[in-house]
Amino acid sequence: MSSKIIVRVGGLSLGGASPVLVQSMTNTDTRDVEATSAQIAALAAAGCDIVRVSVYDEDCARAVRALVDRSPVPLVADIHFNHRLAIAAAENGIAKLRINPGNIGGEAHVRELADCAKAHGIPIRIGVNNGSIEPDILRKYGGRTAEGMVESALNHARMLEKVGFEDIVLSMKASDVAMTVAAYRLAARRCDYPLHVGVTEAGLPGQGTIKSAIGIGSLLLDGIGDTIRVSLTGDPLPEAKAAWDILRALNLRRKGIQFVSCPTCGRTRIDLPAIAARVEEALSDVDVPLTVAVMGCVVNGPGEAQEADVGIAGGGDDGVGALFVRGQPPRKIEGDLAQALIDEVRRIAAERKEGQPS
Repeated sequence: MSSKIIVRVGGLSLGGASPVLVQSMTNTDTRDVEATSAQIAALAAAGCDIVRVSVYDEDCARAVRALVDRSPVPLVADIHFNHRLAIAAAENGIAKLRINPGNIGGEAHVRELADCAKAHGIPIRIGVNNGSIEPDILRKYGGRTAEGMVESALNHARMLEKVGFEDIVLSMKASDVAMTVAAYRLAARRCDYPLHVGVTEAGLPGQGTIKSAIGIGSLLLDGIGDTIRVSLTGDPLPEAKAAWDILRALNLRRKGIQFVSCPTCGRTRIDLPAIAARVEEALSDVDVPLTVAVMGCVVNGPGEAQEADVGIAGGGDDGVGALFVRGQPPRKIEGDLAQALIDEVRRIAAERKEGQPS
């Protein structure tokens, strides 16, 4: 059910059979080029395919040029109400705009913006949040509803369609997970535009991560969603990790380590939590797609470890375990089980990287 329409964001494709793209947003002062560029670089290193920046005045719009020149990934300008800032950002090299055409002052401004975006090959994301639905739609539906968010988004889209612009991406976000999911399911039935999926104002890492995983994951399992943003309060870097964790769990993107570890029980005779934490941290820089299992006993451990690319299963009180490499007989290991696993994963990752086409 992924979108039929494909738009280009810099050198990336959004929609169709393209992979689901990960994005986040800076929270630095956009006018501070050094700080904002550093955060963009950190987000790109954490796995973001696209990064969004707020453009809220002319100084921000002028800073876009330097930010684009330094950025390793395409940048999106987040703009509200002011079509002139959107045009300035486009002329300064931005790869995508986030602005709602219904809020910029009428058809003449919409046409001017659309003509500029078309000339620069820039798509426009229409973003409707549950808190920004127009009063007439609120009255029509008796409050804030999924149907109202979709109607609002499609009304904005028709304004761009009317002036001949169709490189459109839609989002309809609420902090309520069920309402968010309902809105995107309805939008997927009613249009073919690419969908930017997320649960807005989800909260702090922890509860916010869970809400995002439920909402985004439910939609991706339905085949709905072309790019995702996990919205968490504070430092945006955890957003990228959470997004990748969601995509890896659904096998929609294969990059880096996917960990399998057991919850532990009374049969566990090794310090599994410490081993798993050490292995995950030590291998956080590995970008080769591998499944790594850290299992604590001889009941489920061998089976799970055999299914992974590399895994260990703990044994008895003597600290002896077994190392499993897919397709090979298990090997007995003693002593530092974590290091044995780390060394084997790095060996295999290096071999696979060497075998990849340059």
